[in-house]
Amino acid sequence: MGALSDLRVLDLTQVLAGPYCTMLLADMGADVVKVERPGGDLIRSSPPHLENPDAEPYGGYFQSVNRGKRSIELDLSGAADRETFLDLVETADVVVENYRAGTMESFDLGYETLRARNPELIYASIRGFGDPRTGETDRQGNPAFDIIAQALGGVMEITGAADGPPMKVGPGIGDLFTGTLNCIGILGAIHHRERTGEGQFVDTAMYDSMISMTERAIYLQSYEGEPPSRRGNSHPTLFPYNAFAVADGYVVVAAFGTNHWRALCAAIDRPDLAEAYPQPADRVANRESLRAVVADWMADRTIDEVLDRLEGEVPVAPVHDTEDIFADEHVHRREMLYDVDQPGTDETVEIAGSAIKMTETNPQPRGRAPLLDEHRAELLAELAAQEEALDE
Repeated sequence: MGALSDLRVLDLTQVLAGPYCTMLLADMGADVVKVERPGGDLIRSSPPHLENPDAEPYGGYFQSVNRGKRSIELDLSGAADRETFLDLVETADVVVENYRAGTMESFDLGYETLRARNPELIYASIRGFGDPRTGETDRQGNPAFDIIAQALGGVMEITGAADGPPMKVGPGIGDLFTGTLNCIGILGAIHHRERTGEGQFVDTAMYDSMISMTERAIYLQSYEGEPPSRRGNSHPTLFPYNAFAVADGYVVVAAFGTNHWRALCAAIDRPDLAEAYPQPADRVANRESLRAVVADWMADRTIDEVLDRLEGEVPVAPVHDTEDIFADEHVHRREMLYDVDQPGTDETVEIAGSAIKMTETNPQPRGRAPLLDEHRAELLAELAAQEEALDE
């Protein structure tokens, strides 16, 4: 039994931000019913595939963020399917959608309509620029994807080499962080409903979320009066806090605290530097010359040699690729890789596990992602059984 095993979530989302949000809820035990438009989620056919895309009902993209859900295919523009959806709404605690603003209203299935059917419903939206109910702007209705949110929210301007172009962050944080915040909002709304019986509308915008994520850039602008820009792997107010090239790769060091700075200086046989630059401000002011000293010490040593000298005393780590992650015993002990079946093949694949850990109701993926419309029969049977029970 999961922490949310008493909740039903109707998931009308697609692609990444919304499915990631509802995946978090599913991992915590919620019954997530993926209500898919005719043809299904846009990313069902997206690669990678194990063998033959024509034989596999979905690829790794869909598998990763839709595990543990149930699927029903509904055409909300049709009267019968619209009524089936409204019947499901009566059984639901939460509805999540990530359409453009106004799309659900075009089906006469907006928040107000659903709330009239289920007054305690929590309705959550994920959009590029938010919903008019929580603050109307002229951008609402515009399409948005991860790179749009990263660009507008200031992420790209502070990412990349100092002499290079703006660069997006590798993971789709415009989607993933927005989905995570939406999940937090839903849980907050559930807690409020527990106390008051009152449902509500929860709105999380990708642009807003990126501004929240770039909080450092926001306060630097306010305090210093000018926009911060790219600094590569360094930090604007801390040193050492950087990546260093070694003989067989890269390591990162975060020894900005005075205790860690002293330990680093002792490890590289330069205790004089600890005495000469005892204060954080001294080290930041002289970062270029000090970085050169540390980089020179690192250059001819291997990752293992650096870790043997520093690890345990100085915050240090190798820069991993995914092969390193798969080989790391820590990752397996933390159950951060999960095996799930890949339909259309006889094989299993590994997907990222849940970073939320609990001692009593530990979240975990609850099976592979669903086939399109896989659970229609059982969901309709559940609705029929409920209707019969109400009649009795």
